[in-house]
Amino acid sequence: MSEIKKTSWLESLSVYKDIRMLRILLLGSISGFPWVLIASSLSLWLKEEGLSRSTIGWAGLIFAVYAFNYLWAPIIDRIQIPLLTKKLGHRRGWIVLMQIIILLSLLVWSVINPTQNLALLISVGLVIAIASATQDITVDALRIEQINENEGKSMAAGAAMAVVGWWTGYKLGGVVALFTAEFFENLGISDYWQATFLVLGVLIILMNIGLIFVHEPIDTDRQAKQKETDRLIEEKLGSKNIITTFVAYITGTIGGPIISFFKKNGFAIATGILGFVFLFKIGEAFMGRMSIVFYKEIGFSKGQIAIYSKGLGWITTVVFTLLGGIMAMRAGTIKTMFFAGGLMAVTNLLFAILAWTGKSEILFAIAVIADDITAAFATVAFVAFISLLVDRTYTATQYALLASIGTAGRTTLASSSGALVDWLNGDWGTFFCFNNYNGHSFINLFMAH
Repeated sequence: MSEIKKTSWLESLSVYKDIRMLRILLLGSISGFPWVLIASSLSLWLKEEGLSRSTIGWAGLIFAVYAFNYLWAPIIDRIQIPLLTKKLGHRRGWIVLMQIIILLSLLVWSVINPTQNLALLISVGLVIAIASATQDITVDALRIEQINENEGKSMAAGAAMAVVGWWTGYKLGGVVALFTAEFFENLGISDYWQATFLVLGVLIILMNIGLIFVHEPIDTDRQAKQKETDRLIEEKLGSKNIITTFVAYITGTIGGPIISFFKKNGFAIATGILGFVFLFKIGEAFMGRMSIVFYKEIGFSKGQIAIYSKGLGWITTVVFTLLGGIMAMRAGTIKTMFFAGGLMAVTNLLFAILAWTGKSEILFAIAVIADDITAAFATVAFVAFISLLVDRTYTATQYALLASIGTAGRTTLASSSGALVDWLNGDWGTFFCFNNYNGHSFINLFMAH
């Protein structure tokens, strides 16, 4: 894997002026917004309905679909959506379809009573997660396709802008969700979360309008190359019939990208890379899953959470993600990831101190800012890292595979975070210290080798 050639700060900053960066920013926002629904909003909704921390934590298993979206990534590359593909293009057609599914899911949530219909509520959340995970495949592919293969600096800048966009959709969407829920609650509306989801549905409609301005190349030889690969595999099989056609399809779309990855890197290095990708953001995931529950239990209101964790955090994330992109371009992605790993340890200790000392807006603000700086550097380095690893012949599928493996670590292992806090009898300070040691010791081991 080759690092991006080192360049000056001014040269790096100039890359962000490219109009394509604004398009990538919007794509990132579209990708990040659904996490407002199934992460912070769903968790706080269940908390305020009186459900246990363990239930909230295990409900997060719906995120596991992100770990497996690579399985249907090749299908998305191949299948065209009737009407939408012709009108909007292949990538945008898929994005709009998923946005429609998410919008309909919000309408269902708006009429559900969580305590009486918990299974239905989680099922709808699962539908949102599947639609969001499917949308991410297309968003990432469209984001990469905005940049030519030989534009290394633009690809790194695009990775930073994608992260900024994701956090913009997540953070600002969270601000809207929390303030809207608190506004409706203060008005005396009993089902204030249900009403909030209707407002969030309006944001989805606005995002679809903005998608019109994202360029998608009309002429592409993707379909021709896919069929050519199928024909080559059929020739190797020695005959052409329904069975060999099916085998060629599966081998060419699923097996090809995986074989290519191991062939390019070698089995030992490829296995090490996959292990590192799986573990890199474990610590952050444990914190992220239960953070809003921690904020609520320590005594902060929805408004305070919105200001410090969402609003202030968004500004910090934007600034330091752009700086993280520049650092990745100048120092390289590996050094940037080492730096982010050290910041993660400091952040966990700050939250442990907050848990032990009690409610403090100043300490809360400091901890949140540190956490967002850490997340900014870690995420942009991670995105740039896996973007450099993919074979452009299988960009969508390989990127989805690597991103899914990273998500698998964050979702499956972090789902026990609520149960861990319960096991510790609500000792959040010990939880953060355990999280600090358990997550980053493995990461440093991989990075050292």
